[in-house]
Amino acid sequence: MTTQEMQAAFEEAYGRKAEKIFFSPGRVNLIGEHTDYNGGCVFPCALSFGAWLLIAKNADGVLRFRSMNMEQVYEIKIDAIAPQPNRAWCNYALGCIDIIKRRHPDAELQSGYDLLYYGNVPAGAGLSSSAAMEVVTARAFTEEMAVCDQDSLPFGYPDEKAYRTELALIGQACEHEYAGVMCGIMDQCASAQGKKDHAIYLNCDTLEFEHVPVKLDGIKVVISNTHSPHHLDSGAYNDRVRQCHTAVEQISKVKPIKFLAELSEEDWKEVESAITDPIAKKRARHVVGEVARTAAAVEALKRGEIAYFGELMTASHVSLRDDYEVTGPELDALAEAAWQVDGVLGSRMTGGGFGGCTVSLVKDEAIERFKAFVGSEYEKKTGLKADFYVAEIGDGVMRL
Repeated sequence: MTTQEMQAAFEEAYGRKAEKIFFSPGRVNLIGEHTDYNGGCVFPCALSFGAWLLIAKNADGVLRFRSMNMEQVYEIKIDAIAPQPNRAWCNYALGCIDIIKRRHPDAELQSGYDLLYYGNVPAGAGLSSSAAMEVVTARAFTEEMAVCDQDSLPFGYPDEKAYRTELALIGQACEHEYAGVMCGIMDQCASAQGKKDHAIYLNCDTLEFEHVPVKLDGIKVVISNTHSPHHLDSGAYNDRVRQCHTAVEQISKVKPIKFLAELSEEDWKEVESAITDPIAKKRARHVVGEVARTAAAVEALKRGEIAYFGELMTASHVSLRDDYEVTGPELDALAEAAWQVDGVLGSRMTGGGFGGCTVSLVKDEAIERFKAFVGSEYEKKTGLKADFYVAEIGDGVMRL
């Protein structure tokens, strides 16, 4: 889909051209899963596909929401912004506008807006289609609602990094309040702070991060889609958050901590007996190990030790399968088939789990063999057909 085709769709819907176009990417997390809301580090990268938003002001005092991916159309008065029923897709946008107003009392909608969204992140694939929509909306409306000169950053943020962090925080708050998913900050931060050919080593507690070059000579990042949609708002995700909180509470009786990520693997050996809830213990064991694996993986990438990076990815999946229990038969089938292919350095689930995608490091000469074998084995085990994407690492949110 080209921007010209999107403009034509906007004109067909609203009878005039869009005034501005914005883009925000989806993301894939290379390693560091379910560490973000536990105060740990993650290692995602922005993708070259994501969400586009075309906007134009209207004089009617309403927000009109259309999507090239969804049939439902919504029209909401600007003085009556509130969550819409039946899991309306416009909530991911409405929430951002509402939260901008609440976080910045001087911000206000000066008019109504006609909006058209288009996304090419596979829905339900765990590649952050919702975060891309949130961040692109936050980018557009912080600009539209800001009281600032044309060339200034909205709301007087001191630099681009701080402004992009604010976009991520707006998106996360929207996810919490309007979608009911108590997610961490990783997805929104990757969409906001992405950089071409770099991954983001992000501390989800402090929001400090480092852009790390991804140099994979003769190796590609391949995303495999289960087509078994994940449902983060089904309760299982929020259950994991609560179980981790239980582990923190019980550990804090012998070693005061705020987050599980504060524990080293040596610390874990000393405090694990304090956790009396066996499920909470398994969840905590994954988090502590995953934090250590993520740090080791980043250092391996910096040293060019890609084979070791791949081994850590595979170990991550095993932990997510056995201790965090968020993989399921579809993700396991993809990962286990990938591990059998000569030329695959590592493979793991990515995203929240409960369906979605795996991410694999595959040598160039093995990619077609990988697709054929993994696709065949996956269909035999599940009856589903997988899709495969050779990922390109792109930039974060932008105005086009």
